[in-house]
Amino acid sequence: MNILIIFFFIIIYDKIIDKRLGEMIMVNKKMYELGAQKSKIRELFEYGEKLKQQIGSENVFDFSIGNPSVPCPNVVSEALINIVSNTNPTLLHGYTIASGLVFVRKQIADYLNKTYDLNESYEYIYLTAGAAAALTISLNAILCEDDEVIVFAPFFPEYKVFVEKAQGKLVICPTKKDTFLPDINMLDKMVNEKTKVVIINSPNNPTGVVYHQETIINIANLLKEKEKKYQHPIFLLSDEPYRELIYSNTSYPFITKYYDNAIVNYSFSKSLSLPGERIGYILIGANCKEKDIIFKAVNGAGRALGFVCESSMFQYLIPYCLGHTSNINIYKENRDILYNALKDIGYQLIYPEGAFYLFMKALEDDDEHFSNVAKKYGLLIVPSTSFGMKGYVRISYCVSKDTIINSLKSFKKLYEHYKVGD
Repeated sequence: MNILIIFFFIIIYDKIIDKRLGEMIMVNKKMYELGAQKSKIRELFEYGEKLKQQIGSENVFDFSIGNPSVPCPNVVSEALINIVSNTNPTLLHGYTIASGLVFVRKQIADYLNKTYDLNESYEYIYLTAGAAAALTISLNAILCEDDEVIVFAPFFPEYKVFVEKAQGKLVICPTKKDTFLPDINMLDKMVNEKTKVVIINSPNNPTGVVYHQETIINIANLLKEKEKKYQHPIFLLSDEPYRELIYSNTSYPFITKYYDNAIVNYSFSKSLSLPGERIGYILIGANCKEKDIIFKAVNGAGRALGFVCESSMFQYLIPYCLGHTSNINIYKENRDILYNALKDIGYQLIYPEGAFYLFMKALEDDDEHFSNVAKKYGLLIVPSTSFGMKGYVRISYCVSKDTIINSLKSFKKLYEHYKVGD
C-alpha cells in the first residue's frame, strides 16, 4: 500500500514538473532566471523589511542597500515647486525628443566643461533613467556578439546582467589585494583582440575606493597601446553615480581628459538623494572616434530598450541642481564612526575615500555563511560573492547615525561569536 502511495505521488510530481517546463516555453528562460533569482542586495533588503515587522525596526540594522538616508538639498524641492508653478503643463508633462531636452543637455555640457576644464558637446549627451539605464544603453550600443567586457573585482553585480543582455562576455580582472585598485599588470594580460570595453567605477561600489589621476592615466596608457596592437577601439566606460561623494581633498580625474574612446555614465541618484526618480545621462567624449556613429547607436539602443524621453519633469529639474549635493558630511561622519569602531573591535577593513560603503573582511572564508550568522545579531550585510570575489562583506553606511551607533554592540557580539569559536 505504501509503495502504491509513493508511486502515485511520483506520477503527480512528474506531471507538475512537466507542466512547469511546458509553461517555461511561454517565456524567455534567461529572463525567468533573472526574475526568479533576486540579487543578494535586494534579497537582504526585502528580508530586513519583513524582519522589522517581526522583531521591531529598532532591533534590525540594515546595511544592505545603497539607499541614501540624507535628505535631498532644498534646491530640489524649491525647484520642483517653481517648475510645476511656472511651466506650461503641456510642456512639463509632454514628450521630449528621445535624447532629452536640448537646453538641459547644453547646461550639463557647460557645467562639465567649466567644472572639469573639458570641451564636451551637448550633442553627445543622452538623458537616461539613471546610471543603470545609461549602462544598459551604452553596452547595447557598442557591443557585438561575444565581445569581451573587463570589470575589476569586486564589482557591482548588475554589470554581469547588463553585459550578457547585450550579448557580451564578462571578464573579471583581479584588483590589488591591499588597496583594491586596478592591477595594471593583470589588466595587461587580460586585454586581447576580443576586448571591446573596460568598465571602471570610482568612487567604487562596494569598496569605497577612489581612483586617483595616476590610476586613470595608467589604465588609459595601457588601453592606448592595446588599441594600436589590435587595431580597433577599446572603450573605457566610466560608471559614475558616486562622482561627488569623495571625502578627501582631491580633484576628480574626468576620464575624457585622459582617454579618447571614453563614455561616461552618470546618475543624480546618489549626489542628490534621488534614487527613486531615475535621472542621469550618457556622455560620449569629445575625442571619441566615430562619435557620431556611436551616438546614433546609443539612440538606437535607447529606442530598442524603450529608454527614450526620460521623465520630462526631472529633465527640467537638472539645470537647477548642477553643482549641488546633499549634505555629504553626514556620510563622512558615519564612515568615521563605523570604520574606527569596527577597527577597534578587531575587524579588517578597507578605508573608503568615497561612496558610502565599507568593505570588511569576513571572519571566515565563506562570506555567505558569515552574512547569515550576522543576521542572528540583527545585522544585514551583503556577502562579497555577489560582487565577484569571496571572503568579504559590504556594509552600506548611508543610514542614520543612530543606526550605526546602536549596531556596534551587535558587531561586537558577532566578532566575539567567532573569537569564542577559535
